Amino acid sequence: MNRKIIHIDMDAFFASVEQRDNPGLRGAPVVVGGSPEGRGGVVAAASYEARKYGIHSAMPSKRALQLCAEVKFIKPRFEVYKEVSHQIRNIFQRYTDLIEPLSLDEAYLDVTNDKQNIGSAITIAENIRAAITEELQLTASAGVSINKFVAKIASGMKKPDGLTFIGPSKIEDFMDKLAVEKFYGVGKVTAEKMKNLGLFTGADVKKLSEQDLVMHFGKVGYFFYKIVRGIDDRPVEAFRETQSVGAEDTFNEDLFDEEELGKEINRIAVTVADRLKRHGLKGRTITLKIKYSNFKIITRSRTMNEPVDDAMIIASTARELMVATLPPQRGIRLLGISLSKFNNSPPVPGDQKDSQLKFDF
Repeated sequence: MNRKIIHIDMDAFFASVEQRDNPGLRGAPVVVGGSPEGRGGVVAAASYEARKYGIHSAMPSKRALQLCAEVKFIKPRFEVYKEVSHQIRNIFQRYTDLIEPLSLDEAYLDVTNDKQNIGSAITIAENIRAAITEELQLTASAGVSINKFVAKIASGMKKPDGLTFIGPSKIEDFMDKLAVEKFYGVGKVTAEKMKNLGLFTGADVKKLSEQDLVMHFGKVGYFFYKIVRGIDDRPVEAFRETQSVGAEDTFNEDLFDEEELGKEINRIAVTVADRLKRHGLKGRTITLKIKYSNFKIITRSRTMNEPVDDAMIIASTARELMVATLPPQRGIRLLGISLSKFNNSPPVPGDQKDSQLKFDF
């Protein structure tokens, strides 16, 4: 029997909460995080009005100001966002207990057997979106399908405030036409590698055997082989806690220069900090991962006195860990940063996080 899976993704969540709570911000380009003087910091979230100027999360404040001089910088209120996230989860729980949060602003729901015996995942998704609008004065987009991967992609197709249903008979054709950079989890590095191999759409990827995909992309090749065929057997897991949050990047050319490596660490740290904040987490242990050109991998860790989620602290610590490994044994092929040993603050009820597959970005 096919599952009935919904992916709910709040629209510009942090910025929308700020616009809701401050009428003076409505209709204005709003950035949560960063610095109004452009002296430091990065964008944690951007309203749709700000996105029209090309502003996006993880962008330096200075660049955001260059793109839009009228942008309004707002200090993040993560406790408020977490409370609103709790309210959203309560709405979900009216229909199912099979809820897998990915962050404060998105989650998978399995409504194959829903509490109210509605039977239609599309109707449930519409009811949830209507309740979020009526009760919280916010909007959400939804994707509905028979598996998590397709539902996740579908939720982004009619943003903001939209719903997309991709039924079983349409999945394979949908995946055939989908551009590889639109595949959830495929970042810039992997997308570029695919295109260099002549793979531009799902149909192109489907032409390769499972062995070919594993040869080119490693273990994730097994996953690619299935999802281009619309196959995703992963269940919605309601009780799986995140053990670590991180990001890593594989480089087109091996790196040797300390300054260049430092710049890459800074960039990765910004991504990690953004993910931590979206999950409402702070970690005490910072781990640096290095893969050399001969595929040897080493890790170096440091445990802080206090949990952190600040990109500058994460980057400076990771750079110190890297310096202890220099000069490099060989060219460095990959760098990664992760945080673990999270703060012990009480979690939002039902807020067990997803230890997702880690793709490069």
